[in-house]
Amino acid sequence: MKIVSQIKEPIRPEMEHFETKFRNAMTSKVALFNRITHYIVNRKGKQMRPMFVFLTAKMLNNGLVNERTYRGASVIELIHTATLVHDDVVDDSNKRRGFFSVNALWKNKIAVLVGDYLLSKGLLLSIDHGDFDLLRIISVAVREMSEGELLQIEKARNLDITEAIYYDIIRQKTATLIAACCSLGACSVKPDTPEVETFRKFGELCGMAFQIKDDLFDYGSRAIGKPTGIDIKEQKMTLPLIYVLNSCSKDEKKWLINSIKNHNKDKIRVREVIAFVKANGGLDYAVEKMLKYKNEALQLLKEYPDSDYKRSLELMVNYVVDRKK
Repeated sequence: MKIVSQIKEPIRPEMEHFETKFRNAMTSKVALFNRITHYIVNRKGKQMRPMFVFLTAKMLNNGLVNERTYRGASVIELIHTATLVHDDVVDDSNKRRGFFSVNALWKNKIAVLVGDYLLSKGLLLSIDHGDFDLLRIISVAVREMSEGELLQIEKARNLDITEAIYYDIIRQKTATLIAACCSLGACSVKPDTPEVETFRKFGELCGMAFQIKDDLFDYGSRAIGKPTGIDIKEQKMTLPLIYVLNSCSKDEKKWLINSIKNHNKDKIRVREVIAFVKANGGLDYAVEKMLKYKNEALQLLKEYPDSDYKRSLELMVNYVVDRKK
């Protein structure tokens, strides 16, 4: 966590002020909603998404942010939280960051309603202040995230994901939200400038690297270096596996597909698949692609003068690929 603290340093006052604003943005007249949102807020993660918003805004605006920046950060966090609550229902997951998920404690019906409520709070926060440019960025991200999830489900049924489709899925599922964070940060202080698109692209590149790193964790556990194989059990086609499927012999491909389709719950078989993917260069290939996205993101930052905010964004890009969990 030391590196996260270092990244946050130049925006510490803004992040503290944001905490208060974000809590206020979540309040409801219904006590049950407040009880659940209080539970969610107290179990927050690293808050990488608001960090991207503030660092981008401050880098582009001589260290200054405005109320639009705070609203942009609040909206993105509300929408992100809504998608996590809904994801736990879709995945039938009882845990989130080591704590019980909303659906585990309050059941699916309430979890879906809470997700809807947070989504509407985010949209209204933009509408009430006339931030239609920010609202457009957010709405595109929500649409793409839904399309990415459905595309992944559709393709997983047939196990026919090409590398190009895989990039489409992760761009929509993961990268689009980080792209929206950076785009929002730029748009809050420099509306109608080329920076809005430049930082959308920067965020997208970070998000692509982030998701490939996440996929690599499946081949070596975050904590003890042992493979987890969760993606294989869930028949998710990730880059290491896609690469090996496209480069191995016909018989090996048949064995791999049969393993994933019919033996994905067999721990020994899953370990064999993981070992085969490793031995055939799947991980090396995925690391190479991840570093390509990282370097492209860092290249975009080179155009801007040095500052604490730029250094923190560079640290953030490196953290995305170096993190241990």
